[in-house]
Amino acid sequence: MNKMLYGWLLAACCGLPPAFAGGSVDVLAQPAVQGPQALHAVLQDVARAGARLVSVGERGVVLLSDDNGATWRQAKAVPVSVSLTAVQFVDERNGWAVGHAGVVLHSEDGGEHWGLQLDGERAAALEVQAAEASADEGRLAAAQRLQDDGADKPLLALSFADARHGLVVGAYGLAMSTADGGRSWQSAMGLLPNRRGLHLYALARQGAYLYVAGEQGLLLRSRDGGEHFDALRSPYDGSYFAAAVLPDGRLLVGGLRGSLFASDDGGDSLQALANPVPASLNAMRVAGGQLLLANQAGMLLRSGLERFAAQPVAVSDGLPLTAATAAADGAIVAVGMAGARRLESSSLPTTTD
Repeated sequence: MNKMLYGWLLAACCGLPPAFAGGSVDVLAQPAVQGPQALHAVLQDVARAGARLVSVGERGVVLLSDDNGATWRQAKAVPVSVSLTAVQFVDERNGWAVGHAGVVLHSEDGGEHWGLQLDGERAAALEVQAAEASADEGRLAAAQRLQDDGADKPLLALSFADARHGLVVGAYGLAMSTADGGRSWQSAMGLLPNRRGLHLYALARQGAYLYVAGEQGLLLRSRDGGEHFDALRSPYDGSYFAAAVLPDGRLLVGGLRGSLFASDDGGDSLQALANPVPASLNAMRVAGGQLLLANQAGMLLRSGLERFAAQPVAVSDGLPLTAATAAADGAIVAVGMAGARRLESSSLPTTTD
């Protein structure tokens, strides 16, 4: 199951506090609820904004830590109460978060305050405009269905090359790009060879190379920063939920049942890697000079960057982890259904290359 569905299932089935349990409110107009219950929300991603840690999760929750994950507090203002699925900062002040209902949020003060840049209704309208201009009847019909559905498609991943250029992707092939920091957006759906509208779960970027990983083994590659994409041949037909590019350019993708593949030629060929824990991978990130992988079994896998040799660490008593990163002091901070966990570097096994 896709990692991004876990938070929704928990809210629906496991009795989160009333402020986070849903209702008939317009989640695009309802700001995130402020209160101590936010500290116990399901978290979907965590990123560094300079020395600060920023984590996002269910019902518009954004948590900040200025002591490397030891304590957390809620962001001062988030304009929506939709579930947020991914976050990225390009420097200590400028960051973006994406989530359900096609939401894109932007912060220019290190995550304290957020503004709404895009939602699903506006994204659908942009795709209708692009489809009309393309004179592609099939694409136009799909775009009109997208618009008829309303703002119900989640965005699941984002990748900004800098404070101006970014791509966001999500369910049913939803893809939007910006070249001005999100002041304006354009549909990128026509750029991606994804005629079946497969879900797009992960992005990875290094230089001009940009990779998209998704449902049913979908792998796409751009060599020009996202201007053009081509489809890659995948050795696996299950879903990929995670992707990363190592400093040497090596591409890693992973997903269902712990499947993990690597490419040393820009994605032209992929080889399977041995994963010691056959649980679905939810995220992977290069941080603190190491590779961090979070999986569905509540385990963090750590590896050096020269040679993949993952060492698993149990983190959350079997509850799924959704992401992990390195804090400024070298500790690892992992997030998921059990909230945020700080792991002291001294307590972790040494990674080796």
